[in-house]
Amino acid sequence: MKIGVVFPQTEYGNDPQAIKDYAQAVEAIGYTHVIAYDHVLGANPDRPGGWRGAYTFESGFHEPFVLFGFMAGVTTRLEFFPGVIILPQRQTALVAKQAASLDVLSGGRLRLGVGLGWNAVEYEALGQDFHNRGRRVEEQVALLRELWTRPLVNFSGKWHSVPDAGLNPLPVQRPIPIWFGGTAVAALERAGRLGDGWLVNTRAPADALPAFQTVRNALQAAQRPVEGFNIDARIGYGDGNPDEWQRTMDLWEAMGVTHLSLNTMGRGFSTPAAHMEAVAAFASAVSLT
Repeated sequence: MKIGVVFPQTEYGNDPQAIKDYAQAVEAIGYTHVIAYDHVLGANPDRPGGWRGAYTFESGFHEPFVLFGFMAGVTTRLEFFPGVIILPQRQTALVAKQAASLDVLSGGRLRLGVGLGWNAVEYEALGQDFHNRGRRVEEQVALLRELWTRPLVNFSGKWHSVPDAGLNPLPVQRPIPIWFGGTAVAALERAGRLGDGWLVNTRAPADALPAFQTVRNALQAAQRPVEGFNIDARIGYGDGNPDEWQRTMDLWEAMGVTHLSLNTMGRGFSTPAAHMEAVAAFASAVSLT
């Protein structure tokens, strides 16, 4: 099981040197990958009609492709995993270009997580339809894979048209692995039917069992092997209890998780140094180092 980290972007701040230090530190410690979440815009809770959501305009999010491009330039082994790019609120060909460029400049260290998102305000501001996002994402994924594997593409779909055009440069990975996030049954079935992997959004292993079964049923229905299908789950820093960490890790591994990502957000760490100390403490406790 590969162990990575969730970049604590809502709590970490904007100092480029601190972000560089974080990327280099987690790589040196032995973590294999870093996840970053995607939100382009945050809504104002006091807007007309109100607003309820996990994040607001006061929550800081670095754009994942830009963030990972920066991190790629100061590391050599760390893998980058947007978890997830909210694909239907973005232009598909532009995502293909951004991902291909990052893959080239990082030497093939990208796996692209995609999902539908929940923030209708973002969709409106980006000029995309919030209500058909589930139907559009499958066509988007098909087009991404075409653009990443062919120098010229002729594509005509319900929402996309590429008239004999292509990306240059093509990515190192052809195609770049696409992992799906999401918790709804339709999203889980889509992951098993179309994805190279699945990003688990449930924090407790026992609570995730029904979702695991849904994904595996979808793999079977699509006549795809469970072996080789990757799963990334998250583990919270919690109260800093090594015994609890190990117990949770063992449970995830027994369920077939291939990648695990440590999340240090939400524990009251107020400085970049505190987050870096936490990832070092976890690595030492679980014998990562």
